[in-house]
Amino acid sequence: MSWQRYLLAFVITAAIFGTAFYAASQFDATRVADIRATEQAISIDILSNETQYDLLSNLSCQTLSQNSGLTDELNTLASQLSVEENNLGSSNAEVVQLKEQYSLLEIKDYLLMQQISQKCGIKTVYVLYFYSNSGSCPQCGAAGDVLTYLRETYPGLRIYSFDYDLDLSALKTLESLLKVKGQLPAFVINDRAPIYGFKDLGDMQKLIPELKTMATTTATTSKQ
Repeated sequence: MSWQRYLLAFVITAAIFGTAFYAASQFDATRVADIRATEQAISIDILSNETQYDLLSNLSCQTLSQNSGLTDELNTLASQLSVEENNLGSSNAEVVQLKEQYSLLEIKDYLLMQQISQKCGIKTVYVLYFYSNSGSCPQCGAAGDVLTYLRETYPGLRIYSFDYDLDLSALKTLESLLKVKGQLPAFVINDRAPIYGFKDLGDMQKLIPELKTMATTTATTSKQ
């Protein structure tokens, strides 16, 4: 009878763990599907804007800029990817593929917004952030938190985050053009020379003097 009780306890425990594992797997699969759907929607929006830009070169800048804002969608996708990376691990094949697709969307949006800014004379502030989750950059997490705060505080600030370890040809080309080396974290602000090492909130605000104007504009708008 003793071995039967142990066997029954083992079967029950295995069933509980199996059910929990299955439920977690299904939950992760659902989240991955949601991320892919968001990526597809953003990709279509970017393609639509590019086509509009090519076909309607005389389109008013007001209309063009109104149809180019993908910041909220990209930020939402970044948050979802962060959760999945924490759940599945940075080396998970599915996570790596999703991050590669996300990086391509970011590069496309970055290039598109540069075209629009040049055409319409819009002064846009860009921060390209290069990090690593492989364990070689212990300060990257804190640097990401600072940028998240800045992004939420200054809606007009466009921040693009790239995993330096991704083996993606387009990303490697971008790193080469911007002269970004392997010292992380690294920041490129408005195509200026790369800045390396952790920067706290005060440091970043000094490195981006344009934030003073953006903060004044935001405050003025909120008062109205």
